[in-house]
Amino acid sequence: MRPRVGGLILFHGAGGDRDHHLFVALEAALNVRVARINFPYRQTGPGRRPPDRMPKLIEAVNGAVAEQSAAWNEPADRLVVGGRSMGGRAASMAVAEGLEPAGLLLLSYPLHPPGKPEKLRVDHFAAIGCPTLLVQGTRDPFGRPDVFARHLPAIAGPLTENWIDANHSPAEKLDDDIVAIIRSWLADL
Repeated sequence: MRPRVGGLILFHGAGGDRDHHLFVALEAALNVRVARINFPYRQTGPGRRPPDRMPKLIEAVNGAVAEQSAAWNEPADRLVVGGRSMGGRAASMAVAEGLEPAGLLLLSYPLHPPGKPEKLRVDHFAAIGCPTLLVQGTRDPFGRPDVFARHLPAIAGPLTENWIDANHSPAEKLDDDIVAIIRSWLADL
């Protein structure tokens, strides 16, 4: 019998790209195919550009899943999607809008902008029905653990939370620990 997960598709945060150190570490360490995807605004050449608006990011997530599904000859429901910060948010919104992956990986989810806890990014949580892993820093200014605790129960599917002693951008020295968390969760899907 084949393992449940046929691949992992990762999307970067607003200021990052596909070569984030954690993404590279995941690709090297996991026994599953990994696609590290740049959003369209990062594909246009050198220089800093602002992120695309969320509808375009969601479209990019859906497009990348379709491309990797075809390239790997794996149905989307055997793929895990997710990413860091904005990338995880875009993936979660694609899932809420109908994408049906094997799982959703949220790394440093931006629950709200720093200093603006009233601008929550949770309206779509109830429409997330797939297994979800949240790996979040306890010192992340994009959402304190107590604020997350009030909103995570809205996620409809099974949720696994893993809190680490970090801010919004966990140091590279934590990569091995985060990889181990993700490897264990993937094995249980």
